[in-house]
Amino acid sequence: MTHALELRGVVKTYGRRRALNGLDLCVPAGSVFGLVGSNGAGKTTCMAASVGLLRIDAGTIDLLEAGPFDPLRHTGRVALLPQDSHLPPHATAGELLRFYGQLQGLAPAELAGAVQDVLEWTNLVDRRDSRVRTLSHGMARRLTIAQAFLGRPELVLLDEPLSGLDPREVVRIRGLIRERRGRQTIVISSHNLHEIEALCDRVAFIEAGRLVEQNTLAEIVRRDHTITYTLQASALTAAALQPLAPALRCELTPDGTALVVAFDGTGATHAEVNARVLRCLLDAGVGITEVRCGSKLESQYMQATGERPRQEKP
Repeated sequence: MTHALELRGVVKTYGRRRALNGLDLCVPAGSVFGLVGSNGAGKTTCMAASVGLLRIDAGTIDLLEAGPFDPLRHTGRVALLPQDSHLPPHATAGELLRFYGQLQGLAPAELAGAVQDVLEWTNLVDRRDSRVRTLSHGMARRLTIAQAFLGRPELVLLDEPLSGLDPREVVRIRGLIRERRGRQTIVISSHNLHEIEALCDRVAFIEAGRLVEQNTLAEIVRRDHTITYTLQASALTAAALQPLAPALRCELTPDGTALVVAFDGTGATHAEVNARVLRCLLDAGVGITEVRCGSKLESQYMQATGERPRQEKP
């Protein structure tokens, strides 16, 4: 399988508004794929249409290389975590997971083990018999994450999955999602670009229902041929950077707090470029507070969507 999800020219309208306006998207199998876009960009609509919850007006959707969603072909192979999911308040965590497991087509012999796995995975074993109404917001969110991974579906769509989790659980779930890379395909929609950058190996920018850019995270943030230096406020001038030209292209932010150095990625290694730039900056008396390969995803998103990029900060 080369791709787990492919959309071609997908259109979805609500009255006069086009939520999806000819959207093209290709999610490689085994990737952790990030969907980035503003409110109303079409991310949630894209996920809902992909799993057959919405009927599209034009275009095609291919799910796991088996055509558009079909219960007979896709049951147990696909799971969705909606952004605003609500659980029955009087059911217990264990009852809900057993019910969702049956909907996923799990056999009775494997259901108990599958429920135990996701309870352990989301740190909810001690809440198996707790009713939903007694769970905190974060616990309820972890329960919805548990149901999305129940039975290890091939494709998991997560809409704002880490919203409402405390920092410890964010780190835990983030690590567990990373472990699934290559074994499952996971699509994550989030407004938190730091989380997308921490989790995903591929990213797509969506605006106004259309694809703006799609590539590996490394390519989008130019990780292989850009180094960004966060600087202490200084009077660094273009003349001080002249020894780095022409092999290195240096761009200083207007406030002087960041220096972006671009190179072709073939003539020198990151370490060699870093050694040259640091020597130049230190000779000029400039303090360096952070060095990172590539730019921040936020800056690339703002640039790709036509907004003025925010200046790089730690």
